Amino acid sequence: MRQALRGLTTRGRAFVAAGLTASLCALLLGQKDLLRVGILLAALPVVAALVVGRTRLRLQVRRSLAPDQVPVGTQATVELTLSNQGRMPAGLLLLEDRIPYVLGHRPRFVVDRVSPNWRRTVTYPVKSDVRGLFQVGPLMLTVADPFGLVETSRTFTRSQHLLVTPRVYKLPEIRLGADRAGSGENRPRAIAAAGEEDATVREYRDGDDLRRVHWRSTARRGELMVRREEQPWQSRCSLFLDARTISHHGHGPSSSLEWAVSAAASIGIDRMRRGYVTTLLGGPTTLSAITHRTSAAVHQPLTQQQLLTECATVEEHKYAELGPLLTVDRHAQEPSLVIAIVGACGTEDITALNRWRTSQATGVALVLDAASWAVGAEATEKAARMTAATDATENELRRNGWRVARVRRGDHLPTVWSGLGLRSGRIA
Repeated sequence: MRQALRGLTTRGRAFVAAGLTASLCALLLGQKDLLRVGILLAALPVVAALVVGRTRLRLQVRRSLAPDQVPVGTQATVELTLSNQGRMPAGLLLLEDRIPYVLGHRPRFVVDRVSPNWRRTVTYPVKSDVRGLFQVGPLMLTVADPFGLVETSRTFTRSQHLLVTPRVYKLPEIRLGADRAGSGENRPRAIAAAGEEDATVREYRDGDDLRRVHWRSTARRGELMVRREEQPWQSRCSLFLDARTISHHGHGPSSSLEWAVSAAASIGIDRMRRGYVTTLLGGPTTLSAITHRTSAAVHQPLTQQQLLTECATVEEHKYAELGPLLTVDRHAQEPSLVIAIVGACGTEDITALNRWRTSQATGVALVLDAASWAVGAEATEKAARMTAATDATENELRRNGWRVARVRRGDHLPTVWSGLGLRSGRIA
């Protein structure tokens, strides 16, 4: 009852105020008829609150989401099945399913009367042009009296999630240097040519256990070498997505970040389909690994579903340098192919990228010309400076043996990818 009184609508409060005012005037003027009207006006909201407060609904809601994962711009359908499990009827019901506004307008339904064993199914579409993981629900139920004097709201607890994934493009098949190294068929021949000892050691990296130092190889090569933990009998690809705020421009679906995320998802799935064991750096798992000082999850090969989930939930972050994002992978098995999707990089960032790419791995870089995504005053002020930084990044990566493609706003990913297979460059 107390909750129902708190649910008085503006109309209900107006009735109470009018009733009290009329009653007070009737007492002062001695008008019995006016007093009766005043009592009636004041009593109506109280009676309505009593009726609404004593309404005991046993309403059951079942929600289905089909499908529960869609690419951006694709529609999904939410189906709500409502049923009254109790024997008590109810009056006017207002139903609203709470969804983020990026999925569309919040659906609202009005039910005039709910009888015992009542059942109804309603559906509504949801669609987002923005990737992400979105909560659908919970359902909010508002019980109202027929006169609109009192409303009380109750919220169900259950909800579901809709995963909106970035757009994935089918990429043309191109020839990369990594196609000739690290696979199950080609690796034994490489061992036979180079010798078993050379195939089981690599350069020392910060954090390696000194007990794994291979002194004979160290003496012969003149640099510290350590034993590999295991042999990469299968082609491995390591992807890096630069999601730093300083690397991107634009907002919403047309931003440079969204182009980069779509590229990461497309390239990752393409590599998986071609037999590569694939990992992703720069996504939510990487940031979590840095925060919690653990890298075990980063090293785990991804399935296509895991990659799409990672890319769907990527957000811009405030890291200024690439080093922390790349060093989290230092204990991972060496890939034969590394692919970086980056913005303009400083000297330390280039050093970190070269350190991440081992001497025997093919390096591929998609360098975003973020200035081409800038608009208005932002473009005028920053375009020249960012373009110069992008030029320097492209030149430095080429100088260090990377295959590089420069990406501008409006470029089509399959075309950019196809061009990488034709570009010349030193392949390590």
